[in-house]
Amino acid sequence: MVRSTRKMERHYKIHRYLKEDPFLTDEELARRLMVSVQTVRLDRLELRIPEVRKRTKRVAEKAYSKVKAIMENEFVGEPLDIELNKRGLSTFTISEDLVFQKTKIARGHHLFAQANSLAIAIIDSEVALTGTATVSYKRPIYLGEQILAKAVITEKKGNKYTVEIISKIDENEVFTGSFIIFDVGSKEGGKNLADRS
Repeated sequence: MVRSTRKMERHYKIHRYLKEDPFLTDEELARRLMVSVQTVRLDRLELRIPEVRKRTKRVAEKAYSKVKAIMENEFVGEPLDIELNKRGLSTFTISEDLVFQKTKIARGHHLFAQANSLAIAIIDSEVALTGTATVSYKRPIYLGEQILAKAVITEKKGNKYTVEIISKIDENEVFTGSFIIFDVGSKEGGKNLADRS
C-alpha cells in the first residue's frame, strides 16, 4: 500500500513538473523526485509520456503554429506556449557553439536573442519590430544550462507593446528585459514607427 501511494505521488509530481516545463529530461526529473533515472523512465512509460525529444517537438510545433511575426528558423530557443497579445514561454539550452571557449560561459547576445524573439513572437501581427530594449544580466550562464524565458505584455498603446521578460534557470533569475515592440504589420503601424523619433 505504501509503495503504491509513493508511486501515485510520483506520477502526480511527474505530470505537474512536465506541465510546468515539458522539456525536463529524465535525469532532471529523477533529481527532483530523488529516484533513479530508470524509475522515471518506467513511470513515464506507464503514464504514456513520450521522451523529451518527442515532447519538445510536439510542444514547439503547437506553439509555432500560432506565431505570425517571426519564422520558425528565426526563433531562438524552443517555444513552450504562445498566447498572442498576452504572454509566452520558451526554453533554450546552451550548447558548445554558444559559449566562450576559454570559460564555457554563454555569450550574452544569445540570451538577448531568446528574449527578443519571444517578445516579437507573442505580438499578433505579420510584422513586429523591436523599438528599444532595457536588459539586465543577473549571472553568467554556462554550457549545458537550460534557460526558461517568460514574456508578458504589460502595456499596449496603439501599435506599441511593452513586453517584460524574465529568464530563469531552475528558480533563479538570470536575465530580465523590458522590450518595446511595434506592430508594423499595417500601413498605420509602419507610419507610427517612423513617426516615433
